[in-house]
Amino acid sequence: MTRRRWIADEVSHNQAALTGDHARHLTQVLRAKVGQEFDISTGSEVRRGRISGIHPDRVEFELGEVIAHSGETSITAALSIFKFDRMELAIEKCTELGVVRIIPVIAGRTESHLGAAAPRRVERWRRIAHQAAEQSRRISSPEILMPVKFDDLVARTADTRIVLAEAERGTPLKDVVPQDAAVLLAFGPEGGWKPQELAAFRDAGWTLASLGGTILRAETAAIAAVAIAASILQ
Repeated sequence: MTRRRWIADEVSHNQAALTGDHARHLTQVLRAKVGQEFDISTGSEVRRGRISGIHPDRVEFELGEVIAHSGETSITAALSIFKFDRMELAIEKCTELGVVRIIPVIAGRTESHLGAAAPRRVERWRRIAHQAAEQSRRISSPEILMPVKFDDLVARTADTRIVLAEAERGTPLKDVVPQDAAVLLAFGPEGGWKPQELAAFRDAGWTLASLGGTILRAETAAIAAVAIAASILQ
């Protein structure tokens, strides 16, 4: 039987711990006991962990043999903020597909009330990503950054920077993702990028690419593009 995997909140040498809600779920819902074994991710590897101590808000583990090392792809997804229920779906699925970082972006067509409320949503997004990472047996959760403005996104660096644009049908995404590089994928909000934003991407040296001739919802585009990139980079 496959052991459940947890991503540790604290790691020190051969010791690890789950804390807060993480620990309460393990003790109160799953009724964990001292001596039980789980797979514990330290952020760089997965090790066999035996529960050595249980406290109201803390579960401690002795770490044993290494089971797996990190082999996750280096994909960052910059998501222009859109309706929060669909944004959460995109974050969950992008996490399952292996992104290492998610950057919420306030773009020109981001609805103003969503942009204003987004900073208060970041902790929730981080919890969603953490749960999705454990469910999909990842070694680490993706980093969820605080929202950035469009100009900050354009100035970010990466080995390969690709912006998804409906108008670029002659350049399929699969043709511009390299096989071994850190990739930054940028997705527009509902309504797409403004023309001046696409011009700014071009001026800054980004590659514009398309997912085909159909118009996709923002979350669908993000999930599809990350899946394509991950399949090439693996």
